[in-house]
Amino acid sequence: MILATRPQRSELSVPASSGRFFAKAAASAADAVVIDLEDGVAAERKDAARAEAIAAINGLDWGGRILSVRVNGIGTPWCHRDIVEVASACPRLDRIVLPKAEDAFDIRFLAALLDGIEAARGPGRRIGIAALVETPRGIGHAEAIAAAHPRLETMIFGLGDYMAAMRTPDATVGRPNPDYAMPGAAPGAPPVVLDQWHYALARLANACRAEGLLPIDAVYADYRDLAGLRAAALRGRALGYAGKWAIHPDQVAVINEVHGPDAARVEWARRALALLAQAEASGAGAAGEGGVMLDAVHARMAREILQQAGETA
Repeated sequence: MILATRPQRSELSVPASSGRFFAKAAASAADAVVIDLEDGVAAERKDAARAEAIAAINGLDWGGRILSVRVNGIGTPWCHRDIVEVASACPRLDRIVLPKAEDAFDIRFLAALLDGIEAARGPGRRIGIAALVETPRGIGHAEAIAAAHPRLETMIFGLGDYMAAMRTPDATVGRPNPDYAMPGAAPGAPPVVLDQWHYALARLANACRAEGLLPIDAVYADYRDLAGLRAAALRGRALGYAGKWAIHPDQVAVINEVHGPDAARVEWARRALALLAQAEASGAGAAGEGGVMLDAVHARMAREILQQAGETA
């Protein structure tokens, strides 16, 4: 699977109707690029945008980035043609992003189409699936979606549509709502603003990790608010998210930094493995560091951190 060999810290979304952004995306620092045929394209431009996306996929050098196309949803007039035409014409394509995935059938439907397309197309990459989960029904079926098919590689939390479906009063996708707060810890202290999307985020991340998939966090719509973006990315990382969608190239560096192993974590991983190796040599299965017991769980965590950093353990 692609996810086993390539990082997916940042996924930069580019509307297929804005062809001038294709080359910038291909030259960006994003680990993955998603060409969007759905929400970023007006209905009257769908067919033309599809053709432009195919030309860009085949004509630009995308390097080692994971390259995906976000098709229109099942039941729309464009979904079938999006899948068939893009997958048939683009041997460089890595993934199809399926929006508004709501149950296992949606994933199996797309997988069956890809089976036939690849058999007819001949040589090319095996196309994976990324499920964009962005409705209450989809979150309610997160576990079934995650287990639906071996082609599924990632699940992405689509917060914008989820906000609309939940009918919340939020105006900016990704920004915490100050109304969702608890009183401060002491009299007169400011209220503590909570993350009203914690349940959906945690459930999606857990479903992914249970099936060996990578969970990808939602966009942060205010691309000028890099501090808010960083805070949102850190919350996602704390829940187990592997990366985050970006809607502007300026967001990529912050996301890459948050979702990449920082120097302190890399140093901890090296030190933990060294201490555990010493303990094992002396016949012990655990080691202590600063009052904290290290064991096999920490060894697995440390190895993963070093793998992310490009080091072998």
